[in-house]
Amino acid sequence: MRMAFDPAPEEEREELYRRFTEELAEPLQMEHRFAESSERKRVAIMVSREDHCLSDLLWRWRSGELGAEVVAVISNHPDHADQVGSLGLPFHHVPIGNDDKEGSEERVLELLSGEIDLLVLARYMQILSANFLRQIEVPAINIHHSFLPAFVGADPYARAHERGVKLIGATAHYVTEELDAGPIIDQDVTRVSHRDEIDDLKRIGRDIERLVLSRAVMAHLDDRVLLDGARTIVF
Repeated sequence: MRMAFDPAPEEEREELYRRFTEELAEPLQMEHRFAESSERKRVAIMVSREDHCLSDLLWRWRSGELGAEVVAVISNHPDHADQVGSLGLPFHHVPIGNDDKEGSEERVLELLSGEIDLLVLARYMQILSANFLRQIEVPAINIHHSFLPAFVGADPYARAHERGVKLIGATAHYVTEELDAGPIIDQDVTRVSHRDEIDDLKRIGRDIERLVLSRAVMAHLDDRVLLDGARTIVF
């Protein structure tokens, strides 16, 4: 259940939360959480070379639609430094070496640990280790450029083209240790045909990816997503 209500006066809230816990939640063995809608969550974005999801999130942040504070953008490529810097946001280039991926993740943890409430992977084309996910201690949302559970992993548009699919889609999900298997928050699809080549599928797919990721991120920021095992309930 998700309940939205006008807050009690600030000086009465601590007592309200205590009484709710002791008189209702504990006797019923209830998992519960209070979230203040006035408190804007802090978000970091990780991205690789493709910037369509990053640009969309930054536009929504700048227009006030995102409802959060973007505190940093981190990339394993330097391509987006000017775009991010022009908005007055910190940009960190953290290259990923084949022989020092652990060191790169440690650098990201140094930048973000304790500083954010949500990590968004806006087409960040690297697999985060289980150790990183444990240490970051906040939820991470990823956009996968396929309609999961189909075409898990790399190059889903090429694999979809090989199979002659008539629908392509995108999936936003929470990141877990198992690749592309986290609880799904949002999905969407669009029709394609035999006339569409791989580049056409990628172009069409970019629009779906932007929309699906932004919807998932905003649902999380609005506290409208509840985890139910491997599934989500989105209000």
